[in-house]
Amino acid sequence: DETKRLSLQVEKLLQMSMFENEKSTLKLSEIHLNNLIKDIISSFSLKVTSKGGEIVTNLKATKDMVLIDEIHFTNVIFNLMDNALKYCDKTPILTLETWNEKDNICVSIEDNGIGIKKEHLKKIFEKFYRVSTGNLHNVKGFGLGLAYVRKIVKDHQGVIKVESEVGLGTKFRIIIPTIKNY
Repeated sequence: DETKRLSLQVEKLLQMSMFENEKSTLKLSEIHLNNLIKDIISSFSLKVTSKGGEIVTNLKATKDMVLIDEIHFTNVIFNLMDNALKYCDKTPILTLETWNEKDNICVSIEDNGIGIKKEHLKKIFEKFYRVSTGNLHNVKGFGLGLAYVRKIVKDHQGVIKVESEVGLGTKFRIIIPTIKNY
């Protein structure tokens, strides 16, 4: 437990240091995003199934070759899935989808968790902002995860959007450019 806690602290410190640099140092490579998402789901599924939940996938993007930093982008998807699990007060159902819009690939991560009130939605990507979770006291953190997610998506020339309804869940949508030659 202590090792786990220390590694989380180190991870958060690394995320904080990224904010000190205006531009992250990304190690970009050409990657099939659908395959990366399948790998992430494969390693994350035990966390979900141990809570009796399931991950539903619909990876229908046909053009999924992107120029990304695999480690940072993996952290983005993992972070959003981890939040979906942390902020769920029932049997978790996570839905991951991909599709193409023009020269972009869209990634959607949707949950059936507690949701986020409208007044908090605009602030959740700010550094150190944390939404009060009411009766869920088991969620620890510094309020850096979503700020990190937004920064990495932005550094990949992408955008991230969020929709949420209290009691029904939250949906994050990432849109990044695909490599046009593929």
